[in-house]
Amino acid sequence: MHARKPEGSMPLDLNSDLGEGFGPWRMGEDAAMLDIVTSANIACGFHAGDPTIMRRTCELAVAKGVRIGAHVGYRDLVGFGRRDIAIAPAELRDEVLYQIGALAAFARAAGDRVRYVKPHGALYHAAARDRLLADAVATAVAEAETGLALLGPAGTELEHAANRAKVRFVGEGFADRAYTATGTLAPRGVAGAVLTPDDAVAQAVSLALSGTARTVDGPGAVAVSVASVCVHGDSPAAVEMARRIRGALDEAGVPVEPFG
Repeated sequence: MHARKPEGSMPLDLNSDLGEGFGPWRMGEDAAMLDIVTSANIACGFHAGDPTIMRRTCELAVAKGVRIGAHVGYRDLVGFGRRDIAIAPAELRDEVLYQIGALAAFARAAGDRVRYVKPHGALYHAAARDRLLADAVATAVAEAETGLALLGPAGTELEHAANRAKVRFVGEGFADRAYTATGTLAPRGVAGAVLTPDDAVAQAVSLALSGTARTVDGPGAVAVSVASVCVHGDSPAAVEMARRIRGALDEAGVPVEPFG
């Protein structure tokens, strides 16, 4: 049995990256994931997604009561947004604003609105360490719509940029990824960086109860400040892993609710 979360503790959001197909190509089981998570990071057409997929994913999210977030990335369909792109901050600001606006239209058509923005892939990591890129992302979020939150790794340039732009910041952790001793995600190419389903379930509970995650470079743990935990939706076992994580959080007494 897991230790139960103390009474009066804050709820935890569970999010997943969805809508990441393109044309006839599909990735993940979005409908099944939307039965489990409380927030959906929906691809906006740059790293994945297209207008029809964006519409359908927004409609599914609204039907299932899941919050909609804009999953913005580099213009990199071939590399799935996981390649570093050299881009001027002003251009990045405009491309992020463009993506948020596109998803916002489909969210409105589905009867809801975009609630937050989360960078994807290489942009997530680059903006976490580069002040100019972080400011570009946060500025686009501030310009897009009042009240949008920025979801990302706490204590990084993204959080500092959100504060400068007067944008609400929400700290995120990953259930299925190992961390380095400095609190950053271990690169996917490193052995042990992607956790097994059993380890991902244990890490989700650890993030919720103690704010710690396992490190890839040793048996220790590192502090990770989170209000939302991500389960990637692009692995074959993603749905079952997410279902197990949701069940483990329920068993541990952790309220699973959207962050806003």
